Amino acid sequence: MKLGLFITAAMLSSMMVMAETPEKIVTKGGVEMVKLPGGSFNMGDAKGKSDASAVHEVTVSPFYMDVTEVTQEEYVRLMEYNPSKFRGENLPVERTRWIDAAAYCNKRSEEEGLTPVYNLETDEADFSANGYRLPTEAEWEYATKAGTDTRFYYGDDEKELENYAWFRNNSEESTHTVATKTPNAFGIYDLYGNVAEWCNDFYKNTYYAESAAVDPTGPETGDKRVLRGGSWADRPRKIGSSIREADNPVTADICQGYDVYGFRCVRPAADSKTE
Repeated sequence: MKLGLFITAAMLSSMMVMAETPEKIVTKGGVEMVKLPGGSFNMGDAKGKSDASAVHEVTVSPFYMDVTEVTQEEYVRLMEYNPSKFRGENLPVERTRWIDAAAYCNKRSEEEGLTPVYNLETDEADFSANGYRLPTEAEWEYATKAGTDTRFYYGDDEKELENYAWFRNNSEESTHTVATKTPNAFGIYDLYGNVAEWCNDFYKNTYYAESAAVDPTGPETGDKRVLRGGSWADRPRKIGSSIREADNPVTADICQGYDVYGFRCVRPAADSKTE
């Protein structure tokens, strides 16, 4: 009996992703970004929490993503204040609410002559704009998985997480200098741990069962925004490529100091949309 080889579009796209070496650029503001090729991947984890267990194939268009989480140096240069508890130019900025991250994205767009994405009065995002914004949940997971389907982008073994992330077991209750752990196949650092990263999407626990198949942007409304990647304070069980968290975009976790929340930016790759 011959065994057939069945390859889905997501599997083929993943193999192509892993074979490519992404282009890196430095923005006018001096921030390093990587150009991600876009394509199809399997979003979710059948073995994970119920809000991510509905695995579904998603296609994302090419986009640029920051190689590291936004640092305090980068944030202060544009925003002229530092909200962080743990101070250091090369530490990720934290104690940021979703609305603070959106405001930073607009400032960065304006500095480079790009069209701002966010209406800061309504919190709406204009996805036709060419400026900086927070990644969609799908973009974040695509960038993190980098062609893999395991719990972590390096495999499934929690014992190896210390090589890739700052989290409760090794953080000594603080953030750490960005880009000091091993990056993923795209060359992106700190996707796990250090600070949990705001995404653009509203959170809905059943969204994966109704998500669009191409460039999903999340539910139209909601009370919370998505956070991904876990932080310096999290145990391994709260960290992984498909683990979803959320908080209020305005008040965040003020009673806890929300010194676990940060972000990184993306923007569309010029002249590129997936077919």
